[in-house]
Amino acid sequence: MASQVTNDDFHSTGPETLAGRYLRRHWQPVYHVADLPRARPVPVRIMGQDYVLYRGEGGATHLLDARCPHRGLQLSAGWIEGECVRCFYHGWMFDETGQCVEQPAEDSEFAHKVKIGGYPTEEYLGLVFAWLGGGEPPPLPRYPDFERFEGVVEIDSYRRDCNYFQNIENALDMSHVAFVHGSNRAAFREIGRGRDLHAVESDWGISYTYTRPDGEHRTQQFGMPNAYNLTALPTDPDVGWQESLFWWVPIDDERHIQFSIHRVPVTGAAAERVGLRRQERRKTIDIDHNRLSEDMLAGRLGMDDIDAERADTIRLQDDIAQIGQGRIVDRSFERLGRGDVGVIMIRRLWIREMQALADGKPLKDWTRTPEISPEAWSLKDNPAVGGSNRGNGASDDVPSAPLVDVRPYIEIDSQLELLGGRA
Repeated sequence: MASQVTNDDFHSTGPETLAGRYLRRHWQPVYHVADLPRARPVPVRIMGQDYVLYRGEGGATHLLDARCPHRGLQLSAGWIEGECVRCFYHGWMFDETGQCVEQPAEDSEFAHKVKIGGYPTEEYLGLVFAWLGGGEPPPLPRYPDFERFEGVVEIDSYRRDCNYFQNIENALDMSHVAFVHGSNRAAFREIGRGRDLHAVESDWGISYTYTRPDGEHRTQQFGMPNAYNLTALPTDPDVGWQESLFWWVPIDDERHIQFSIHRVPVTGAAAERVGLRRQERRKTIDIDHNRLSEDMLAGRLGMDDIDAERADTIRLQDDIAQIGQGRIVDRSFERLGRGDVGVIMIRRLWIREMQALADGKPLKDWTRTPEISPEAWSLKDNPAVGGSNRGNGASDDVPSAPLVDVRPYIEIDSQLELLGGRA
């Protein structure tokens, strides 16, 4: 039997680490479709490993190991020919599987002996998903309620400069909402009282519920190992609660990206108003929340010094809560309580599954079934939301919801810098 898995094994996600091996056994979003140019390859770093991502001339996306095995140049400096990528240095060319198919100076005499890693990809809901685990991948998980409904799907991802698992734990820490996000109109002041929290293992991961004294409740659904289906805090008067999907994907051990999509059921005049506000908002945010969090944690700024028109204050609030623990938190100092029931459960599930992986035992096949859906209490002028009234997402009679990118432009620049290994 392998050595005992501990909380410290969550941190590192390189290809030879236990957490890295576990995450690679699941499809991961690695890029935004909107950010991928059609005419050139781009560098991508995911879980401490470098790749090259490109769109072939036929339109399909391909992901390969980053460097040419000839002299080590990064293939993102090269160019695309058909479904292949050609190295800038000496012209070695690799197909979408990573097989070398041409070596101009060698008359391709031993090209058949040269192969780099190639990784299956699929485009879905505005994201490029990749299978990094080797072998034949399982089908990419689908989310039908985000595909067809009367409304729009918004893409609004961000980077955070701390270990990805701190964000996972934050999502399963409902009691932080009243304090960190207390200014939000849906942040019920007693949300997260420990005795009213309940976390149970589901077929997908964890169903996590807070029940208010008046009987109303909010249930979030965590999907193993690093996905989350939730009712996100309202940020627009025409929307109320909005259902979201998150994935926390490590770039390295100290930085990650939350890939996010939101199911926004608005149509007609309301949709026009929301769309105009969202697009205007992405332009007015011109201060990086990551930089502001650094200044606040260093004591140079306070929250009252922040111009809420120029910064995303909700992300900044979570930056402070998570980065303030350290780039990689030291959990040996913790004293957990009843309010940490979600954090305790996610650690137990991860430790259980990683221990099984280390011991060569079967892992649980996590599956999101239709009844696993988030719910939230009603707001003024807005009904409660949940699985029973999420709309007609499964109906083929409804057209596919349009995808709208609402990421602040400064956020896109920051993400691309990080994904490209330049920050």
